[in-house]
Amino acid sequence: MRFELTLRMIPTQQQTVRKNFSFEGKGLHTGKVARVTIKPAPVDFGIRFVRTDIGKDAMVEAVAENVSGTARSTTVTAADGVSVITIEHLMSALTGMGIDNALIEIDNVEVPILDGSAKPYVDAIWKDGIVAQDAPRKYIELDAPLEVHDEKSGASVRIEPADMPSFDIRIDFNSKVLGVQEAHWDPSVIYAEEIGICRTFVFFHEIEFLFKNNLIKGGDVDNAIVIVEHPVSAEQLDHMSKLFNVPALERCENGYLNNLQLRFQNECARHKLLDLMGDMRLAGGFLKAKVTAVKSGHSINTKAARMVREALLNRK
Repeated sequence: MRFELTLRMIPTQQQTVRKNFSFEGKGLHTGKVARVTIKPAPVDFGIRFVRTDIGKDAMVEAVAENVSGTARSTTVTAADGVSVITIEHLMSALTGMGIDNALIEIDNVEVPILDGSAKPYVDAIWKDGIVAQDAPRKYIELDAPLEVHDEKSGASVRIEPADMPSFDIRIDFNSKVLGVQEAHWDPSVIYAEEIGICRTFVFFHEIEFLFKNNLIKGGDVDNAIVIVEHPVSAEQLDHMSKLFNVPALERCENGYLNNLQLRFQNECARHKLLDLMGDMRLAGGFLKAKVTAVKSGHSINTKAARMVREALLNRK
C-alpha cells in the first residue's frame, strides 16, 4: 500500500511557480547582500539564473557541466564568465517542492544564506505557489548504475535505476558529538517538513580559520548549527560572541553551541541530504533513481550529476 501511495505522489506533469517569490539577504561566503526572485518559466525551460546586476542576458543554466567551484558551496559559471555562488539550497528547495521550470533573477554574485536551510523558499512556495503545466515531466532514467568514489575521503555516490526516486545519505565526520548519522527521502517523506527546514552546520574550531580566510563573511549564529567538538574556554566563547556581535554563547551538554535548538537529532545529516538533492538536480531534471551517498559533499555530488549528464549524452 505504501509503495502505491508513493507512486501516486510522483508528479506526471511539469510544474512551475505560480507567481514571483522574492528573498533578500547576505551571501554566506561573500557577505554581499543580494535579492533573489524566483519567477515562472515555460515548459522545458529548466532552472536558469540571470545576473540582473550585469544585464538581462547574463544567464547561466543550472547544469553539472557549468559547475566551476565546490569549495563549501556549489558555483555555476556560464561560458561567458557569468557566475552564481551557493546555489545548492535554492536548487534543493525547487527539487523538493517539485518545480521543473523557473527563472531565478539575482542582483549579485551569491544566493543569500537566509536561515541556513531551504525553509524560506519552501514556506513561500508550499501553500499555493505551484502550478502544473501542459506537458509531461521528463524523468531522468538510467540504463545501468553509476558510481563515483573519492578514495582519499572515503566519500561515494551511487545512482541506480529505480521505479521511484529516493535519496539516502550517511555522514561521518569522526565526531563524538555528531556520531554517524543517516537521513532518507522518497516521495512519501514531506520535504517541506522533514528535509527543507534543516540548517547548515560548522565546527567551532573551523570558524575562526574561515573568518581569517574570508570564507564566511556573511555567517552569523542565526544561520548555522555550531558543533563544539573539543572543550573550549570562556575566553574562546567570549571571542566568538564578539565575532558574531551577540550575547554570551555557551556549549550545551550535547556538544552544540547554544545559538540554535536542533530541529531533529540528525539535523546535520538531513542538511547534507538537502545539499545532495540540490546538487544532483544539476543532472538537468528529476532523477527516477535510487541515490545512495556516503560522506558526500558538493564536489562528489556534482561529479555524480555530471556522470548522469554524460551517460544520457552517450545514449543518444
